[in-house]
Amino acid sequence: MFSGEEKLDMGKNTMRFLCASLSLTMICWLAEGTLSKTDAKKGATKKLEEKKLHSDKNVQDRGLVVVDPKAKDIILEHKSYCSKKTKERHFSGDVLGYITPWNNHGYDIAKIFGNKFTLISPVWLQVKRRGKERFQFTGLHDADQGWMKDVRKTSKTIKIVPRILFDGWTYQDFESVFGSEDEIEELSRNMVLLAKNENFDGFVVEVWSQLGNQKQTELIHLLTHLSEALHEAQLKLILVIPPAVAAGTNQPGMFTKKEFDQLASVIDSFSLMTYDYSAPHRPGPNSPLPWVRACVEVLDPDSKWRNKILLGLNFYGMDYSALGASGEPILGSRH
Repeated sequence: MFSGEEKLDMGKNTMRFLCASLSLTMICWLAEGTLSKTDAKKGATKKLEEKKLHSDKNVQDRGLVVVDPKAKDIILEHKSYCSKKTKERHFSGDVLGYITPWNNHGYDIAKIFGNKFTLISPVWLQVKRRGKERFQFTGLHDADQGWMKDVRKTSKTIKIVPRILFDGWTYQDFESVFGSEDEIEELSRNMVLLAKNENFDGFVVEVWSQLGNQKQTELIHLLTHLSEALHEAQLKLILVIPPAVAAGTNQPGMFTKKEFDQLASVIDSFSLMTYDYSAPHRPGPNSPLPWVRACVEVLDPDSKWRNKILLGLNFYGMDYSALGASGEPILGSRH
C-alpha cells in the first residue's frame, strides 16, 4: 500500500502544514521557580534573558533546532525570536494555524508572524440545530473584528477561517438534515451569510468524528453541498479529519482513502489530526513519524492531492505518568 522507506517531501509544494497550535510556548509557560539566596544573581540574569523578545539570529543560527532539546534551553529561549525574520517564509505551501481558547497568546502570535501563515483559524464558533430548518450560531461574542483587521494588516493574503463545531447535535438531528435538501440548503445559506456578515473567509468544519463510521455517504453529500455554496460566495471550506490509520494499530481509521477520494475535488483542504497517538494505557510519543507518514500515504498514495493535506504538527507533549485518567500537558513550571 505504501513504502515505509519513502520519505515525505517536506521541501516542495507536495505537502502543506497545519500548526496544531499557534503558541510555541505551550510546554514552557514561565519557569521562574523559587530561587535560593545564593542563586539570586544568577537568577536575575536568567530572568532578563527570559524576558528578551528579540534576537539578531534565527533559531537555526542559535543552535536551537536539535533532535534532543533540553528543557532548560526551551525555558531560557522560548520568548526570543528573530525580529528580522518575522515576515520571511521558508515553505511555499499553505500553513494553517489554530488559535485556541486555552492559549490566548496565539492572538499575538498571529499578528507578529501573520506572513508565515496562509490560514488562521480561531476556535470560536458552534452551530446548533433548533428545529426544522432553524440553525443558531453561538460563540460570536469571541469574534474580535479589531484583531482580524490587525492580522490582515500584517498579511494581505491571509485568510481567517474560524473553526465551527456541530454542537449538541443528536443522531436524529443529523438524520433530519441528511434527509432534507431544504435543511441542507438552509444550513449552507446561513453559513454563507454568517461569513459575509462577520468578514470571515470561510470555515474550518469539525464534524466527521461525531458520527463515527455511520452515515458517511450522507455526510459527504452535506459537505459537498456546503462546499459548493461557500465556493460560490468565494469562501473556503477546510475539513478536520481523524487519522487515516488508527493509533496503536495498523487498522484503517474513521476517514479512509475512499472518503478522501470522494471529497478531495470539492474540499479546499483537509486538517489531518496526526497527533495524540499515545494514551494513558499506551504511553509513548505524541506523533511518531512512521505513523504520521502512513496517515498521509494511505490517503493519497499517488500524491495527487498532497497539496490539500494540512499535516497536523503538535507543539505540546503529554505526561502519562501523572495522576489522572488522561494524563496532563508538560508545562515549563515543572522544570
